[in-house]
Amino acid sequence: MMAAAFVAFGSFWLAQLMESDPGLSSDALKNEPDYIVERFSVVRMSPAGQPRYIVSGDKLTHRPVDDTAEIDKPLVQSIGEGVPPTTIRAKRARVDHGNTQVHLMGDVDIDRKATATAKPMRMRTQALTVFVDDDQMKTDQPVEVVSGGTTMTGTGLFVDNTTRQVNVTSRVRIVYPPRQ
Repeated sequence: MMAAAFVAFGSFWLAQLMESDPGLSSDALKNEPDYIVERFSVVRMSPAGQPRYIVSGDKLTHRPVDDTAEIDKPLVQSIGEGVPPTTIRAKRARVDHGNTQVHLMGDVDIDRKATATAKPMRMRTQALTVFVDDDQMKTDQPVEVVSGGTTMTGTGLFVDNTTRQVNVTSRVRIVYPPRQ
């Protein structure tokens, strides 16, 4: 009888200890990653079954609590048919909302190659949100866009790639090259 009472008291004491110490509680472990992948590459397909873009990076860390993924040194390459090849690099990224939004942070660099109908374009900023399914991008940070010989700087940007519209919110400055 005494041994059973001792085990019951010990179990009660251990349960109380775990509830009072956040380091031992399971709540503190809920945001731990459920998987980490190093040197990864993922191909996203279009509804027609064609490759649309490739996402790769040095390290991908997935957190199950909010279903987000953090990427170190992300590289996004668009390879869809009918769109100019575009490469996006950054120091880190966060993917959330069912893989529909990518938040790029730290030295974001977008490089779009020239095509028969469009000049090459390069864009730089410190933070950028890409809406993957809508083919749109936005930032509230300072941005620099260089296309051909034209340079545009400003603060805040919204790009809709489907309509080819670029809106710069404020402090816009455009420098055109002299005519040849």
